[in-house]
Amino acid sequence: MAELAGVSVMTASYTYNQPDRVSDRARSKVLDAAARLGYAGPDPSARSLRRGSTRTLGVVMGEHLSYAFEDPEAVSFLAGIADVCAERGYGMTILPITGDADDVPRITAAAVDGFIVWTTSDDDPVLAAVQAMKRPAVVHGGPAVRGMGLVGIDNRAAAHAVGAVAFADARRPAVVSFPLSRERVSTIVGGAGLADVLFPVTRERLAGYRQAAEDAGIAWRDVVVAVCARNDAAEAERVVATMLASAEPPDAIAAMSDQQAAGAVNAIRAAGLVIPDDVAVTGWDDAAVAAELGLTTVAQSLREQGAACAHAALGGNPDSQTAPWSVVRRTSTRR
Repeated sequence: MAELAGVSVMTASYTYNQPDRVSDRARSKVLDAAARLGYAGPDPSARSLRRGSTRTLGVVMGEHLSYAFEDPEAVSFLAGIADVCAERGYGMTILPITGDADDVPRITAAAVDGFIVWTTSDDDPVLAAVQAMKRPAVVHGGPAVRGMGLVGIDNRAAAHAVGAVAFADARRPAVVSFPLSRERVSTIVGGAGLADVLFPVTRERLAGYRQAAEDAGIAWRDVVVAVCARNDAAEAERVVATMLASAEPPDAIAAMSDQQAAGAVNAIRAAGLVIPDDVAVTGWDDAAVAAELGLTTVAQSLREQGAACAHAALGGNPDSQTAPWSVVRRTSTRR
């Protein structure tokens, strides 16, 4: 290219890498020669090898890829990461984890400078894969992994607090739960029948709800837990409709998300029942739908937590942080 342009190799290089050191006339000659040769410029991958950095942050999502764009709280979390990436001049690559055999190769092949892992299970093999990459990494929500930062709220304490509101004056409380393991099996079971809860967020929230129920004088074995495969309003509506049709329908439901709580509200209304007189309901996250439906819920900022994860991962020395939360009381629970 330099020969065709009639300039030195150094001038051709400066045209792309340090254009302020090249005259307009020389730059024009080089770019004209490049166009004639079909050369688009230096390969970004080669540049990243030279720099030792891709200036990209990898976000490991243990959900189907569309979840990142459909779930309001996932969107908020990713927006927080994007805020920091934009400030630092970084890109963001979403690495969806589906439970298939190609999950680990997807991690090891990722050309990124650091990782953020969306909450996953204790036995997820991608955690070891991220560790093996020897790059800064932080987990959101859990589990805690040696050498990786952890950002999230105290889920047990928050569940205890909102559960105390949900189960006040209740005789037949129920919980609508996130999945227990990566198998994502939907089931309805008594609290005593729960075993091997491998998602730390699910495990800690169940422990908090259990404490709230027992504080209210209700044995955990008598609390019905509807486990959903996904954080999905439609699935929650179906399982709550099933519980309401039982011989002993619940009179209080604590859901692990506002999406699940919204599904519960739909099922309760479809059954001709009144909230909170017949059934009290609580959610989690304080999403827009919570305000629309008057849901009592746990407020947390997943956008701020996403930003905290990004700062930790890009800081080169990820630390652990406990984020703030609060219970917001609205009309879906009894006074």
